[in-house]
Amino acid sequence: MLQAVSEVPTKAVILAAGFGTRMGRKPKGLLRVAGREIIHRTILLLSELGVSEFIIVTNEEYSTAYTEFMRTRNVKGRVITNRHPERGNGYSLHVAKRHVTGSFILTMADHVYSRDFIREAVRGRGLIADRGARFVDIGEATKVKTVNGRVVDIGKEIREWDAVDTGFFVLDVSIFKTTERLAREKLSMSLSDVVREAKLPVTFVDGLPWMDVDTPEDMKKARRMLVRTAVKGRGDGFISRHLNRKISTWISYHLVEHVGPGSMTAVTFAVGVLSALLNLWFPPLAAVLYQFDSILDGVDGELARARLETSKFGGYLDSILDRYVDGLFIALLAYESVSGSLWYLIVLVALLGSVMVSYSTERFKGAYFIDPYDVIKPLRYLPGKRDERVFIAMVLVLLGLVKPFFGLIAVLTNVRVAATVYLAWKRSFTTENYLMNMKYLMKEKEV
Repeated sequence: MLQAVSEVPTKAVILAAGFGTRMGRKPKGLLRVAGREIIHRTILLLSELGVSEFIIVTNEEYSTAYTEFMRTRNVKGRVITNRHPERGNGYSLHVAKRHVTGSFILTMADHVYSRDFIREAVRGRGLIADRGARFVDIGEATKVKTVNGRVVDIGKEIREWDAVDTGFFVLDVSIFKTTERLAREKLSMSLSDVVREAKLPVTFVDGLPWMDVDTPEDMKKARRMLVRTAVKGRGDGFISRHLNRKISTWISYHLVEHVGPGSMTAVTFAVGVLSALLNLWFPPLAAVLYQFDSILDGVDGELARARLETSKFGGYLDSILDRYVDGLFIALLAYESVSGSLWYLIVLVALLGSVMVSYSTERFKGAYFIDPYDVIKPLRYLPGKRDERVFIAMVLVLLGLVKPFFGLIAVLTNVRVAATVYLAWKRSFTTENYLMNMKYLMKEKEV
């Protein structure tokens, strides 16, 4: 009987004994999707949650390649060889019998999982199944029929089914009683055979991004999935949600295999500075380039999340550089377009408000240790975010309404800051709320 897992297992078995014939006979786990080997993505995401040792089961032909991968990536664990891969992936699991104790995670080298999926999956037990698979070809997927929370049938061709097998399992060594018996009785045994015979319990993780990669077309789909689900979203304004992200994700899709987030941040900053300098010669062109820079501003974050290269410093630096670009653009546009003490004052208020929009939310996070967009949801819909201000700049400058632009930004940004302060005050953070936020923070650090 499979026992419930109270915490994340420290070991993971990854099955990689297939020959990848539809991929040109290459080890599929070592193919790169969104800048990383598929198997490395899984290892990194599991490592974040406390998995510290990885057992890769492969065939004799690919053993050297996986061994070299583990050495160069400093992965703790070992590569073991299934000398009879023709006996099926169920037999590959059986080969790992002597290398695990207690509970362990089992997954596939050719499956791409999102961080959100793995965070949920490791909390389950048995077979992790998906009743709302969004990114897989259902016709090719392995289906699962359950009764009373356990598998009663599994396969690609079964007529009645409840969910799709995600290729992710949380097991314990009791599973080897089943593999031992099947290994004696059958020449070839699939993992589906093992699951069916063991009547594994099922945990449903529904609708979160994952997919298996069997063909070159699947590689493209996996890349698209990772980029589209790399959109942070919570802090996006109206323009980002409905325009910028549609373009930025297209750009990210084409860059993610070749360009890192750091390089993209540098390019975005350079484009932003250029847009500001163009105000001295031709403000309409400057405004269009400023909007393009706003679109690019989402790309580095998308690349970082899709490539699993996020860092606190990266986000910190990106925010600082945005403030420099905004300040320089407003200052040089004002230098070229307005005169007189009153307009200088309006420009100053607009510039101050633009900086304070970001500062007011970041300072909230520093004071309460939580993202304000998580606890003050109206903030997500208040106008005045950077993407909206940049778009307004483009439209009004193209229409020749430069002075109205400064006046509108001066009012819009400072009203938003005042509303942010009011909403924070209204929420009234008592000691209880503060402690709740601290628990949220600790939970985020754990995962």
